[in-house]
Amino acid sequence: MDLLTRIKGPRDLDRLSLGELDRLAEEIRTFLVDAVSKTGGHLGPNLGVVELTIALHRVFESPKDKVLWDTGHQAYVHKLLTGRQDFSRLKSKGGLSGYPSRAESEHDVIENSHASGVLGWADGMAKANEVLKKDDHVVAVIGDGALTGGMAWEALNNIAAAKDRPLVIVVNDNERSYAPTIGGLANHLATLRTTDGYERFLARGKDLLERTPVVGRPLYDTLHGAKKGLKDFIAPQGMFEDLGLKYVGPIDGHDIEALESALQRAKRFGGPVIVHCLTEKGRGYTPALEDEADRFHAVGKIHPDTGLPISTSGLDWTSVFGEEMVKLGEEREDIVAITAAMLQPVGLGKFEAAFPDRIYDVGIAEQHGAVSAAGLATGGLHPVFAVYATFLNRAFDQVLMDVALHKCGVTFVLDRAGITGTDGASHNGMWDMSILQCVPGLRIAAPRDADQVRAQLREAVAVEDAPTVVRFSKGAVGPAVKAVGKVGGMDVLREPKADARPDALIVSVGALAPMCLEIADLLDAQGISSTVVDPRWVKPVDEALAPLAERHRVVVTVEDNSRAGGVGSAVAQALRDAGVDVPLRDFGIPPVFLDHASRGEVMAEIGLTAPDIARQVTGLVAKLDGRFESRAVEPARD
Repeated sequence: MDLLTRIKGPRDLDRLSLGELDRLAEEIRTFLVDAVSKTGGHLGPNLGVVELTIALHRVFESPKDKVLWDTGHQAYVHKLLTGRQDFSRLKSKGGLSGYPSRAESEHDVIENSHASGVLGWADGMAKANEVLKKDDHVVAVIGDGALTGGMAWEALNNIAAAKDRPLVIVVNDNERSYAPTIGGLANHLATLRTTDGYERFLARGKDLLERTPVVGRPLYDTLHGAKKGLKDFIAPQGMFEDLGLKYVGPIDGHDIEALESALQRAKRFGGPVIVHCLTEKGRGYTPALEDEADRFHAVGKIHPDTGLPISTSGLDWTSVFGEEMVKLGEEREDIVAITAAMLQPVGLGKFEAAFPDRIYDVGIAEQHGAVSAAGLATGGLHPVFAVYATFLNRAFDQVLMDVALHKCGVTFVLDRAGITGTDGASHNGMWDMSILQCVPGLRIAAPRDADQVRAQLREAVAVEDAPTVVRFSKGAVGPAVKAVGKVGGMDVLREPKADARPDALIVSVGALAPMCLEIADLLDAQGISSTVVDPRWVKPVDEALAPLAERHRVVVTVEDNSRAGGVGSAVAQALRDAGVDVPLRDFGIPPVFLDHASRGEVMAEIGLTAPDIARQVTGLVAKLDGRFESRAVEPARD
């Protein structure tokens, strides 16, 4: 690591020869495999951008020039070249974030790691430079997978409108997002990679269009007879330069000299330029290259030599969902699945293998996925759209105005709901139960264990006149939590021991059931009796909850979601509407962006633990006892 240890900042790269730069690239790959295998993280994407990142920092002068990353999971090399080489606590509390972080470095600009937004950022920053008459450069690095997102094309529409506003767009084209990139854009980029003669493409285009019913042949004739012809329609200038964007490429993304030459030309151009770079995800690491699923997009702790995981966890929530989806697919031919470029991460790989004609990957386009689901439902199918909870935020308008307004039977399955921890602020799925509370007719299920995932998924897909949501946590699913009774549609997980009026009604949401039972044990040790219920469906609030609450002295809600507008707020509203005047305390996630750390560390930091909650409930009950005692000794008044 002789060369890497000498790099304290981007300008240290200027002193290296081309041969030394190639050696540096090898050292960086060795470092990444060694470091990330110890901590886990995004390995494959970073192995693919080593030379590209070196070239970017050689040509542009960060932080004066702004290098923006979309998505930030490919910024590990950027961190190394900007003085951050301690990866020993990557994604752990007190260590480096797995994404760009303004708190870490002045070289980091965008912390949000949701895809497809970088071109909007770049457009705004380039406009700011123009107004303030700055000569800074703005460089946006975007993966080909992120270009499947509609926001990217909305931004391109604006960027292309100003032909003299400098902005460099680097398309990191590795033919993949998580898995291989699909869709029309992917096909076009593939065309650019393999252009080898007009006649061959003319024949391919003719064959494709002639197989398109009704409009194919007329469209082919129109294109072939147009001024620029079919050649320009399928070639780079047809797609990018007709938008007003200068196109440079394709460039070998692992040839530092070629990259620097292309980036220098783009830098001098004085207007918007696309530099199309071909890279190989997982480059230089055989286990990653042999992993056809996602080229080691994200890994846990692994053996660096083999790429095999060091330890295996038990059954996880995602796998339970995936297996039940296959069973549902076998039972019902109308069940179809949707993913937004995350087939394997959301557990739909087995469903695709079993029913390849009944699954749709829409790319990184959650908004389109939700609207398409509405269309599928209206057409007579029942779509199940599996997506990370944090990414459904992007499709709220479509859930509200397309799915719910039209009473479409669509099931949204939200993976990694609640605190996910190590991926940081933008990946915590802590807003879904808040933002969805206001959607009329929508129903939300929060399963507490694997059995409930299976049962509530089945209940969800049985609903055909409204959207349903099933949300669950990240990682291993614990043992089944058995119900001891039922009140309305709610499962009773624990009943008070004494015959007297119980003190606390604990409303447990989803995976926090074991914690709520622990809270009840701690309260019992203090002489405070409690009932623990799992509503199962947290929206709408079960009608039996208010009468049950009235039989208790206090109500406590515990959820892995923002306290602002979450389940606790909905329960409080339901009690008010029913005229039940019982003190309520809602425990959940405060309305703040949470720093990266393990799930347990984050929950301890925000006080979402059994001892913290039991302590506060004990204090509340003690105050009630004191109030009742003071009334008992008050003298009578005339």
